[in-house]
Amino acid sequence: MKIKAAVTHAQGKDFSIEEVRLSGPKSNEVLVKVVATGVCHTDAVARDLAISPYPIVLGHEGSGIVEQVGENVTSLAAGDHVVMSFAHCGQCENCLTGHPTVCAAFNDLNFGGRMEDQTYRLHQGDTDLGTFFGQSSFGTHVVAHERNVVKVDKDVDLALLGPLGCGIQTGAGTVLNRLKPEFGTSIAIYGCGAVGLSAIMAAKIAGCQQIFAIDVHDNRLELARELGATHTLNGKNVDVVGEIRKAADGGTHYAVESTGVPPVVRQCLNALRPLGQAAIVGVTPEMNIDVHNDLMAEGKSMIGVIEGDSVPRVFIPKLVEFYKAGKFPFDKLIKFYPFDQINQAFEDSQKGVVVKPILKLA
Repeated sequence: MKIKAAVTHAQGKDFSIEEVRLSGPKSNEVLVKVVATGVCHTDAVARDLAISPYPIVLGHEGSGIVEQVGENVTSLAAGDHVVMSFAHCGQCENCLTGHPTVCAAFNDLNFGGRMEDQTYRLHQGDTDLGTFFGQSSFGTHVVAHERNVVKVDKDVDLALLGPLGCGIQTGAGTVLNRLKPEFGTSIAIYGCGAVGLSAIMAAKIAGCQQIFAIDVHDNRLELARELGATHTLNGKNVDVVGEIRKAADGGTHYAVESTGVPPVVRQCLNALRPLGQAAIVGVTPEMNIDVHNDLMAEGKSMIGVIEGDSVPRVFIPKLVEFYKAGKFPFDKLIKFYPFDQINQAFEDSQKGVVVKPILKLA
């Protein structure tokens, strides 16, 4: 079928909305009409740093309505409202033990440009176009494996839900699935974009007594306070480590680092109390860590977390229920853009004008 999609033809090029051809779903796949899709930093990385082959249709936070199911699909039906998340094999040890975010085939399935059977679903003339995260949601329709398609409640505005498939899931899941802070403990969240603010909301749900939000934009810190932060610190104006140590009896029990900025990563370690644990979720360049002084001397630990260590089919419906109960108001992060303003949405996101842009396609 013919669809409209935002094609990335070469490294660093603007998105170009063009007509492309989408092949129908094969066995265990579904055809989804995309209603909306989040704009994520990972899409910008893929566009600018060539982590996937070009030409490609990016986008990996799609929400929509199932229009057709392929053979052997048992969990979804036409008319279902769905959120699409990351691709995973479902067969390796990590998938089978509830950790599909570290699937043995994660990189190939999400960044390799092909579907699980090593064929393409998107075409333009004689050229095959790469698929991103098993979905390529920067298009009016997608074909995805049922494994990474999550059925959601029809009572909730479907246009809001796409970012639950990646950024919001990452922040909330890192707190609720991996760190699992005990009631009354303290946590610091570094970076108040969509990931960090989702972590703050999750920390409030978990019952953290002190929730520190650190950013360099006062408007984001104001939103962090509204969403549950008990302390807000502008890293340009204060000694973050000193302020946290003073307010949190020597340091926080936990930290989530979402910026990927090496000096901030070091801050998050230094502001932990002995035995504290930091989760690194931002893409971080190579940096030096003094293992003895930064970690061993006080029994601290630093872990990497991808996609919130989530099982999307289990976790995303839980986030929807928290939202319906008024405990996870992620809609406060969102600004909608028409699909044809995709380049403007990316520019606004990278400048910090908006926390989470969502493109409306239907």
